[in-house]
Amino acid sequence: MNERRKDLLFLAMLLAVLLLFFSKILFTHQIIRAPDIIAEFYWGVRDYGTRAFLDLWKVNLVADWNIYVNSGLTLEGGGASGQLLFLRNLVFWLFPAPANVAWYIVLHFFFAATGTYYLCRLLGAGRLGAFLGGLIFVLAPENASLINAGHVMKLATISFVPWVFYFFEKGFQTRRLVYFLTTAVVLALQFFHTHWQIAYYTCLAVACYGIARSILILREEQVVGKEFARLLGLNVALLVFFLTTVAISLAPLANWAKETNRGVNSGANVVATSGQKTAKGGLDREEAMSWSMPPEETAAFVIPGLFGFSRQEGGDNPTNIDVYYWGRMNFTQTVSYMGLLPWLLLPLPLIFRRDRYTWLALAAVVVGVLFSMGKYTPFYNLLFDYFPGINRFRVPKMMMFIPVLGLGVLSARAVDLLLDPALRQSREFKRYITGVALVPIALLLFLVIEVAGARTWVNLFLEMLAQPTRYQASSEQLVAQRWGNLVQETGIAAGLSALFAGAYFFYYRGRLSARMLIYLLLALFICDVGRVNAKFLVLTNEPQQVKGVKTPEIQFLSAMPKEYRVIPMDGDPMQYATAGIPVMFTSNPVQQRRWQEFLDSFNLLSSMPDIINVKYLLLTKQQFDQDKGTLLAKYRPAFTSPDGNRMILENPNVLPKAWLTPVAVQVPSATEALGALQNPQFDLRVVALVESAPPIPMLVPGAALPVMGPGQVRINKYEAEKIDLDAAVSMNSMLVMGEKYYKGWKATVDGKPTEIYPVDHVLRGIYLTPGTHKVEMVFDPTPFKIGKTLTLVSFAVFALFLGREVWLARRAKGARP
Repeated sequence: MNERRKDLLFLAMLLAVLLLFFSKILFTHQIIRAPDIIAEFYWGVRDYGTRAFLDLWKVNLVADWNIYVNSGLTLEGGGASGQLLFLRNLVFWLFPAPANVAWYIVLHFFFAATGTYYLCRLLGAGRLGAFLGGLIFVLAPENASLINAGHVMKLATISFVPWVFYFFEKGFQTRRLVYFLTTAVVLALQFFHTHWQIAYYTCLAVACYGIARSILILREEQVVGKEFARLLGLNVALLVFFLTTVAISLAPLANWAKETNRGVNSGANVVATSGQKTAKGGLDREEAMSWSMPPEETAAFVIPGLFGFSRQEGGDNPTNIDVYYWGRMNFTQTVSYMGLLPWLLLPLPLIFRRDRYTWLALAAVVVGVLFSMGKYTPFYNLLFDYFPGINRFRVPKMMMFIPVLGLGVLSARAVDLLLDPALRQSREFKRYITGVALVPIALLLFLVIEVAGARTWVNLFLEMLAQPTRYQASSEQLVAQRWGNLVQETGIAAGLSALFAGAYFFYYRGRLSARMLIYLLLALFICDVGRVNAKFLVLTNEPQQVKGVKTPEIQFLSAMPKEYRVIPMDGDPMQYATAGIPVMFTSNPVQQRRWQEFLDSFNLLSSMPDIINVKYLLLTKQQFDQDKGTLLAKYRPAFTSPDGNRMILENPNVLPKAWLTPVAVQVPSATEALGALQNPQFDLRVVALVESAPPIPMLVPGAALPVMGPGQVRINKYEAEKIDLDAAVSMNSMLVMGEKYYKGWKATVDGKPTEIYPVDHVLRGIYLTPGTHKVEMVFDPTPFKIGKTLTLVSFAVFALFLGREVWLARRAKGARP
């Protein structure tokens, strides 16, 4: 069997292990019970199976504006690169729904495990060690438990990380440009999978690796002159080529992010500069660091259930979880465990193989864990204050995928050392075995201390143990459950470590061969992480509404013109949006600043629902009975479901999609504008609240209005990225659209470009003079067009490089005797 076939055999074994390990979520008619999947992700992919095969490969790279979600939602085309994810389309087309979501996740796990395998092989590890390294990266609960959170695209984004480092290291070893360009393309493809925080953290890790690896080359090889310039040039080429390849997403997203609640103009993260306060933008410190891993939770690297396993979610409770997370983070849907085996193997390369790759992998573990601790370390606080981009993201703990990769690499190298027959005879190995034996002893001692001093420890940590959660009130029973679970998990960890120590002991005494030891360690590792991961692989039945069944409420609302919107107050709005019913609000962690301010001050009883075209409210009968005293002052019942459990209220005061206002009032601040929107003295049918002086004369408040009003507006075309209308104007007026103001929209009046102004804080408007006008609005942001061009050119350049590589390979093969 040649070398390639041996590698393929180990990859086939990797796939087999993954299919067996995740069989529960793969071979089922149910769906993963994660809110982010049921309420969001699945809605976007559920129809792939009904598409024609050729439609899977169609691409239409445009900047999109979604009229159905959040009163108009866009990334300025930053998500258009998702159309290039053809394998994603194929997976959702090939595998039956709803299990195709799980297949998508597990196939990405296999992709990640394969990348880790080849990375370990590139760094000198044997096949068996590389096999273990791949399993550690994908089966470690730190990564695998993300399934419970429903973070599908996060897992897909993480799966590219090993490949990034594989090609990067290949470039350093060969000093060939093609591998640096390939690294850039893989980074861009990772970015296209839309979890930008993971992509950003990957870029940080790549930058650190590149700097460290280059310094090591300069130091070890004494590189000077042309060779130094070449090394520097290769790293610069990677950076530039990455920026051009990812430009189709990065350029529009960078422009889009400026005006978000995390952008440079958000007003968050205010700092004092020369006696004045300056807004740095981004998240404020408290929110950005709320998901920092508390230092005490490093103990959960050894005792996985020390602080519980997960926060409780909607639906039935998993029967194999006794206690939910009660640590100092806000909550967590995952677990900070990577298996006991990687930690037991970690000392081996530090003792016996202290080379550049061991130190780089160790740095990934140590620095990654420190970064994940966030606010608890001066290290992260300094980064937050001074390093670009850090303050745009929350959840520092999300960096933990880097330590997991580092542990996978170190474990692969440790397996090679265990397979070395001379190692067992060394004094250092005897000390190592002694250290492994001390782990269960230490855990047993810890267990005895817990049991013997239970009352003392409970009283000491009572405040923390009694901390309530969203679903659990503080009580003596809750404290007892948490302490009992802590003791139980300590006992399990002690027993598991004793099994590992026993395996090492039999190997050391010669009763177990090195290869059998590795197989036994592998089996114990799979059992260990399998027990933990099983608590996060929860299934539920597919929601009825996603099976194509239209509820009575959806049937009623389907007759509503798409120019109007609804507010679902009875649950998930996405079921209405995917049915082609525009909804006013959907929850997104990043919102446009103006829109977030509008939402923060939103009042159902003010004119705010009228101007944003909210025609209907959906609520339960219980909600209606509770609030009807106030709601009936503005809304009227329009529909009751056949079972009587849900109601739809109609807003008779809703404004049309476009109207003319002859009065413009300049409001100097956002606070005053939002206050005026709730003031009944301002009739927003007549008055436009603007931010700058009108360029044409407008009436002032209180002025007499003509009987016939300022004129009429007729909508000719209302589409996602284009709106056409005719306006018959009798006096200077502002044409107000019940659509979000956004700088990517461009307008013409009678074929001539005109400016779109913000009006009523969140809407868009155009000043018109008397006469009949044809108005067109088109969503056509410039950053997307520039980014698309750069990306397509980069792909073309990369294709030429790949073609050259194929030609050179064939030429070399033909030259062989």
